[in-house]
Amino acid sequence: MSATPAPLPRLLAPPTAIYRLSSLGLIGLIFSLSACGGSDSGPRVAVGATPANSCSAATFSYGNLTITSAKLVAAGSTEAAGSSGVTVTNPEYCDVVGTLNARTGAIDGRPYGIGFEMRLPTQWNGRFFYQPNGGLDGSVVAAVGDILGGGQAATGLTKGFATLSTDAGHQPDTSVNANINGGVFGIDPQARLDYGYNAVGSLTPMAKALIKQYFGKQPDRSYIVGTSNGGRHAMVAASRFGDQFDGYVAGSPGFNLPKAAVAQLWGANQLATISSKFTSGAKAGLPDVSTSFSVSRDLKLVSNAIIAKCDSLDGVADQSVNDIQACQAAFNISTAVPTCTGAADGTCLTAAQKTVLANMHAGAKNSAGQALYTQFLWDAGIYNTSSSGWFTWKTANATGPRDPLSVGFVFTTPPTSTSVMTGVDPTILNFVLGFNFDTDAPKIFASNNTYTQSAMSFMTPPDLLMSKMVGNGGKMILVQGSSDPVFSVQDTINWYNSFQSGWNDQAQLSARLFIVPGMGHSRGGPATDNYDMVDAIVNWVEYGKAPDSVLATARGVGGTIASTNADVPASWSPNRTRPLCPYPKVARYNGSGSVESAASFSCR
Repeated sequence: MSATPAPLPRLLAPPTAIYRLSSLGLIGLIFSLSACGGSDSGPRVAVGATPANSCSAATFSYGNLTITSAKLVAAGSTEAAGSSGVTVTNPEYCDVVGTLNARTGAIDGRPYGIGFEMRLPTQWNGRFFYQPNGGLDGSVVAAVGDILGGGQAATGLTKGFATLSTDAGHQPDTSVNANINGGVFGIDPQARLDYGYNAVGSLTPMAKALIKQYFGKQPDRSYIVGTSNGGRHAMVAASRFGDQFDGYVAGSPGFNLPKAAVAQLWGANQLATISSKFTSGAKAGLPDVSTSFSVSRDLKLVSNAIIAKCDSLDGVADQSVNDIQACQAAFNISTAVPTCTGAADGTCLTAAQKTVLANMHAGAKNSAGQALYTQFLWDAGIYNTSSSGWFTWKTANATGPRDPLSVGFVFTTPPTSTSVMTGVDPTILNFVLGFNFDTDAPKIFASNNTYTQSAMSFMTPPDLLMSKMVGNGGKMILVQGSSDPVFSVQDTINWYNSFQSGWNDQAQLSARLFIVPGMGHSRGGPATDNYDMVDAIVNWVEYGKAPDSVLATARGVGGTIASTNADVPASWSPNRTRPLCPYPKVARYNGSGSVESAASFSCR
């Protein structure tokens, strides 16, 4: 039974200095958004349905759409729940695979098109789940409806959503050297725009049309849920397509992705100054950045020093740093960690190591000292052995192929010639080491007659106040680890502070930021990284229950969650729980009760 739509909360105009609209202009904007049939014109609570038509290619049609296959998949099929590492059992669903806007690239002659998969469950809950990819996109991953966090035992599909995944308009070119085929799509101007924002803008109305053709009705509520580049997609959608979705979950949001990618190259160059050289092979004589620090020795030492200074700032010593902002004033790398008189041995860092860490945390800069990206926060999660950990992102990812390809082919105008990186591995490493932060970094802001939009235009939200989303009554949850090594949580905090300044009291009614202490990029680290933000956003959008806290659980060895996190400290209960708190609140100890239980902490 559908509920009567609740009235939108009173919208407070942001300061004109930020928003640059007169009060009449703002009122007109909100009126026009309401009048154009945004999702608040439907039921507040989504109503499910069963198929009205058969699961066959003949059922589905849309302009410039090619259906590759449409088949019914029986209940009981099993697969991984997105990136969680947990196997789930799916309900019966109609699997639709196709391509939208197939074309041939005008510059490279390659085939392009926005590939996608949709899964339409027979027992549908009336909701649409857009699942954007991370990284450089480029593949149609299983449209399970990944609900993010670590070790989740559910998906959007198992919850009953109609789900969609996509390659964002490009596929790897196997005719090109394997080192670069993931990023060479950036040579095509339209592929850049599809990757940046147009795939979401084109696929969303198509998906809603196909849902109606199959079920006989449009989705009552629409959500976009992604992490990393997928979190960027969610924020860009809120800015550009705020009348197409009701709820947005932006995990580890790379909304300044071009700047962050440049910062990755900058960090690799910092590490190169204290690294040993390759002694053999094609890379002989080049710095091996993996030798700059030992994770188990050097970064564990830094993590322990941060805990020693910051653990009790939330009211209890529990081997976790909840008050990350207060920790920045309490911790100083120059004094909190001993300086070695010889080589690093697990009890000290060399002066050069400390300088590099300080520089990397202060943020990327050009030779004039001008900031190229936001600073990173000191956090105990710098010791993280997972693939989402600090050191992996600063070394393996920063030196190739993903970050160099992103910068060289997709984010700079004009793109780098493929000849620069078509050889064996040293060509990519040489590109990183030869990147000029005075003359090359500004190219992310450049455009020309062929590439008419700069990367900072097509990759980032054009309206940081998300006026369409707010005007349409949409809700956004952002969630990020305090130790995210690639997208600075301080950058996200800065955005949210500006959002609050722009909307005043309306801000908390429209968007909330949750910081996961100790978590790395999207998951992992010494953290309670198992949480369900999808239920939280649905409860907020459809039932008016704003998330004042979200329960998070650790995934320690021997705990109840099947997919374990090796970075959960042995001193913790493997099932430790914590409340995740909406920024700027922090989970603080109540003064009594088990430190392993969320019930002993309050958001304040």
